[in-house]
Amino acid sequence: MTDTDTTPDSDTDTRTETEALLISSLEASTGKTAIALALARLAHNDSDGGEAVGYMKPKGTRLESNVGKTLDEDPFLARELLEFEAEIHDMEPIVYSPTFVEQVIRGREDPDELRERVLEAYETLAADCDRLFVEGGGNLDIGGIIDLTDADIAELLDARVLLVASYESPGDVDRVITAARTFGDRLDGVLFNNVSDAAYDELDTDVVPFLDGNGISTRGILPREQTLAGVTVNELTEALGATMLAEDGSESYVERFTVGAMGAESALRHFRRTKNAAVITGGDRSEIHTAALEAPGVRCLILTGGHRPSGAIIGQATERGIPILAVQTDTLTTVERAEDIVRSGRTRSERTVEEMESLLTEYADIEHVLETRPEE
Repeated sequence: MTDTDTTPDSDTDTRTETEALLISSLEASTGKTAIALALARLAHNDSDGGEAVGYMKPKGTRLESNVGKTLDEDPFLARELLEFEAEIHDMEPIVYSPTFVEQVIRGREDPDELRERVLEAYETLAADCDRLFVEGGGNLDIGGIIDLTDADIAELLDARVLLVASYESPGDVDRVITAARTFGDRLDGVLFNNVSDAAYDELDTDVVPFLDGNGISTRGILPREQTLAGVTVNELTEALGATMLAEDGSESYVERFTVGAMGAESALRHFRRTKNAAVITGGDRSEIHTAALEAPGVRCLILTGGHRPSGAIIGQATERGIPILAVQTDTLTTVERAEDIVRSGRTRSERTVEEMESLLTEYADIEHVLETRPEE
């Protein structure tokens, strides 16, 4: 490849022949990491000559401490699963941490220099790739303060965009339409992920034709799979460092959390509206424990503050097959940790990405998504 000017004002001069696909989403935890890695593996496996594929996440948002430095976990997973020999600082040129945002607000980061950093990292990765799969931020707003939203990045890298969206009700279409306008001609289509059985027919019969009539193509509808939508109670127990006081039902999947901080009557009404949930509440709130054990959608109780429930509560939980976990941390800390565990659980293993590959192969228009654009 020839040397090029990598200044932000000469974007059109810096593009390589590498095909770039940006996987964006309307909100966090839509499965876009698993989708990006699964698509990369499919592109490599389906190509006749073993296409060289790579991964990039310009704005690291799923942050964890690694070897004394805060970095996003996703590039590390990508490097392992794709056997992609690249430097993490190129795969993740910007660590979009709260500290970074503060520095931007105080004028200590230059947006033009940051754009150049992203572009140079992309060019470095692209030099060894036929195709780069670029993961966007948690939502379309992230990066706005430095002019590096997903739409900005798509323009900077001359990337096509695959939008990952969830769907529960017709009101969700508003955000898809707005995103389509934001990306314009770069939007290649929408991929709906984690769609429940209850919402599937409406989405397929009514929403998809509506979007098509508005010039927005749907590239697939992936049904909800529990193994991708949450974590088992056993996995949650290990990750939280919890003690299991009632073990029956420990293989159940937890997809969401609800906090039991209200009165018993209100709690019971609330718990009955939830599904595949863990109730997090103080270990001394026996009336909340009883209400949670009566709700059909509750999969486990997580009791905070180091308190042990009564023997009657443990007996009732055992009878109903609902595990009880006990932790030493307070409720707020436990909620934050538990939600992070469920989010990261979707993409933390090769098995998860393999399952996503199967879903994409069966329910998505992979041939179109991986189609190489003709040179202009």
